[in-house]
Amino acid sequence: MPIPPHNRRASRAAVAALGAAGLIALAAAPAAFADEAAPELVVGGIEPIDGVQPGGTFDLPVTVANKGTQASEKVWVTYAVTRGLDFAEVPSNCRAQQVRSYDEMPERWTVACGFDQVVEPGVVYTPERPLRVKALDRAFNDELLLRVDENDPGPDENGLPPVAGTAPAVKLVEGQAGGEGSARVVILPVTSVNTADFQVTGAALRGRVGETVPMKVEFINAGPAWVMAKVGERTARVMVTPPAGTSVVKVPGFCKAKGDAYECGMSQRALNEDGRETYAFQLKIDKRVAHTKGSVALSTEARPVDPDKSNDKADITLDVTGGGSTGSPGGSTGGSGGSTSGSGGSPDGSSGGAAGGAAGGPAGGASNGASSTGGDGTTANGGNLAETGSSALPITGVAAAAVVTGAGMLVIVRRRRAQSRS
Repeated sequence: MPIPPHNRRASRAAVAALGAAGLIALAAAPAAFADEAAPELVVGGIEPIDGVQPGGTFDLPVTVANKGTQASEKVWVTYAVTRGLDFAEVPSNCRAQQVRSYDEMPERWTVACGFDQVVEPGVVYTPERPLRVKALDRAFNDELLLRVDENDPGPDENGLPPVAGTAPAVKLVEGQAGGEGSARVVILPVTSVNTADFQVTGAALRGRVGETVPMKVEFINAGPAWVMAKVGERTARVMVTPPAGTSVVKVPGFCKAKGDAYECGMSQRALNEDGRETYAFQLKIDKRVAHTKGSVALSTEARPVDPDKSNDKADITLDVTGGGSTGSPGGSTGGSGGSTSGSGGSPDGSSGGAAGGAAGGPAGGASNGASSTGGDGTTANGGNLAETGSSALPITGVAAAAVVTGAGMLVIVRRRRAQSRS
């Protein structure tokens, strides 16, 4: 179901925090700048939600209060949930909008409700019928954002067209004191009981000694849960060990050399169900090594969300054709790009705020985890990448120099022949 937040420009400061762990209070105006005769709206009345079952529902007992000295003539309450959650119904005095991932924020559904009522100072109000949320099959670590405004926050310009609710309208009624909250915006976690099957795929390489061959390996979230790391948490990491007798001449973004292996992070802090990350390397076959084999494997830290460990590792095989020297098995040697990671990349898998690991979310809104692959073979779920870069081999300059040198030698030879004939 489509659902809304606020105008993109006006809301970034508040919604960019969507992803923080625990209950976070934002947007509290400094007292020094407060208008003594102005309303001061705050929202509260709800705690972090845990133990939700996929397919189940829960209510949002939100409260609105005015801690200022002047009444507010109208109130808008905005609810925003990440993509593992949805709204069971939307009242007719509310509008719903689905918002794509952008600016490191995950895809979300929002509902903005307008209450054409006076909110008096010192009084706590609550909707007469709480908004109900349902957990989808992909629910796991989700988040809920609540915001209160005196003016219409407007639809988010990055979202789909808002849709008016069809359920009976609701109004605010006076509630009990004590649950009035303390901030205009709050964010809290909603945790569901679910699992995800993380998998990796290997590669089968074939080529002659001296040849450079492509190698693509993948990390896949087979679901059913989508997985979003909290801000500052490390995302899943993949260890790629090339076969012995090869050297890496091109390293994809989000990867960094670590001994004889490469540690690859994630392009986003969220990976949707059926989403994947693709790591595209270029390997040069330096020599034939008997029975050589590389590997791709998930890092070994505990992941309770992924109980199936049988597909956490895969082989990278190499069939060397034709003649060539034979060596003994050992670690691969790094090429000219062997230790280069993408510029600005975070191969440790950590997810920052606006520039760390990427608000995840599917590309193009309701794509259910569909991913897009860039030119370097790195796949993302959508939104701005948290880690970017490339490590392309600088061949163009070398080739150009060779052409210029060859042309110069040809001119010298022709001049000498002309002089000898004369």
